[in-house]
Amino acid sequence: MDSAVHTMLADTWFGLIGLMLVFYVVTDGFDLGVGILTLLRRQSADRDVMVQSIGHVWDANETWLVVLGGALFGAFPAAYALLMEHLYLPVMALIAGLIMRGAAIEFRHSVDLWDKVFGIGSLIAALSQGVVLGKVITGLAPGKVALVFVVVTAMGVVAGYCLLGATWLVGKTSGMVEQWARRMSLLSAMFTVAAAAPLTLATWFRSDIGHARWSQPGVMHLLIVLGLGAVAALAFIMASLYLGSSRGPFRASVALFVLSFAGLAISVFPDFIPGKLGVLGAASDSPTLAFMLIGIGLVFPVMIGYNLYQYHIFRGKLAGGAHAGE
Repeated sequence: MDSAVHTMLADTWFGLIGLMLVFYVVTDGFDLGVGILTLLRRQSADRDVMVQSIGHVWDANETWLVVLGGALFGAFPAAYALLMEHLYLPVMALIAGLIMRGAAIEFRHSVDLWDKVFGIGSLIAALSQGVVLGKVITGLAPGKVALVFVVVTAMGVVAGYCLLGATWLVGKTSGMVEQWARRMSLLSAMFTVAAAAPLTLATWFRSDIGHARWSQPGVMHLLIVLGLGAVAALAFIMASLYLGSSRGPFRASVALFVLSFAGLAISVFPDFIPGKLGVLGAASDSPTLAFMLIGIGLVFPVMIGYNLYQYHIFRGKLAGGAHAGE
C-alpha cells in the first residue's frame, strides 16, 4: 500500500484510539469518582447506595480499557513500547487499583474495611491515570517543571472524576445523598477548573511543543471554540445544579470532558507522544492496520450497543435505598 493509504489508516486508528479513550474516561471515570467519594461518607448505608448506583455498569465500563490496551499494542506498537518503558510503575499502580476495586465490591458486605479498599483503589487508579496523562502531555520530559505539571494533572483527573461521580449520584439517588452529591459537584467543578487553568497557561508559556502546535494556522481558533464550549458546559453544570435538575449536571459534565479531550487531541496531533514519537512513526504496517480495522468494525458496534442498552435498562433513580442517610 502507498504512503497516502498508510497515512489515512494511521490517522484513522489515532482517531479510534482517541474515541476508545473518551468512552473509557467518561464511563469508568464516573464510577471511579463514585468510589473516591465513598471515602467521604461515614454511614455504611450511604456507601451502599453509592456502590449500588454503579453496580450494574462498573465492570462493563472497564472493558474499554482492555480494548484500548489491545488496540494500542496492535496499531501503535512503538508507542506502546515507549509508554510502557517509561510508565511501567503508574500503569502497574492503575492495574492494582482496579484489582482492589473489583475485590472490594465482591467482599465489601463481609467487613467494612473493604469499603476503604474500594475507595482507596479508586483513588489510586485515578491518580495513576493522571500521572500517565501528565507524562504523555509533557513528552516524558524529566525535571521539576514537568513533575509539577504531572502532579497538577493527576489532581485535576481526580477532581474531574469526582465531578463525574458526584453528578452521576445526583441523577441516581435521592434525599440526603443527592443533596450531598450536589454540593460535591460544585466543589469538584471548582477544583477541576483550578487544575485546568494553570495547565492551559503552562502549555502556552512553558511548553515549546505546545506553543508551536497552538500557533499553527487554524489550531488556536478551533481551540478557542472548544474552550468556549467547555465554559458553556461548566455554566450549565452550575445552572442545572441550582435549578434542581437530575440529569442535566451529568450530561454537562460528560460534554465538558469530551470537549476537553478534543482540545487535548488537537494539541497533540500529529504526534502520538509530543516531541518523542509521531503517529506515522508509531503505527504498524498498512496490512496490520487494515486487518485490525475490520475486526474493530465488528466489535465496536456490539460494545457501544451493549453499553447503551444497559444504561437504558437501568436508567432513572435507584429505588428503596436511594434515601439512605435520612
